[in-house]
Amino acid sequence: MGKQTTIKSVEKFCNEQNIKLTTRRKEILSSLLNSDKALSAYDLIKILDTQIGSSIPAMSVYRILDFLENNSLVHKLKLTNKYVACSHITCDHGHASSQFLICNDCDSVKEISVDQQVMAALKSKVKSAGFSLRSPQIEMDCVCSKCDQLMEKTN
Repeated sequence: MGKQTTIKSVEKFCNEQNIKLTTRRKEILSSLLNSDKALSAYDLIKILDTQIGSSIPAMSVYRILDFLENNSLVHKLKLTNKYVACSHITCDHGHASSQFLICNDCDSVKEISVDQQVMAALKSKVKSAGFSLRSPQIEMDCVCSKCDQLMEKTN
């Protein structure tokens, strides 16, 4: 997902934004940047244990993920209760609302942007239905093209 963004560029960005990127935060963020799919806190614990050889308590991982999310470095996917690195971490320009396409078969995630006019229309519909939009994040349950092709081959 965030393969274009390197940990070095994230470190530079964090320094400029006065975001303290500790070793553990960097390890977790790096794991998310290098992953093709969304990861749970327990997935991250296994990765750190395997790659670094040190265990980290789940509560610490959740605290780090909260910190990274609050600083717009990762997104929490509520549909799967997993996390992905933001694909726009080091961008110096504004972005439309992020939406996530989540493959139900392989857990791969693609972050896309939805045009501001589409979001304005959606907010208007929400308001006319008597609700207030808390978060513009939309997560869509999908099947990626790779899994779709595999299904076609087996059918």
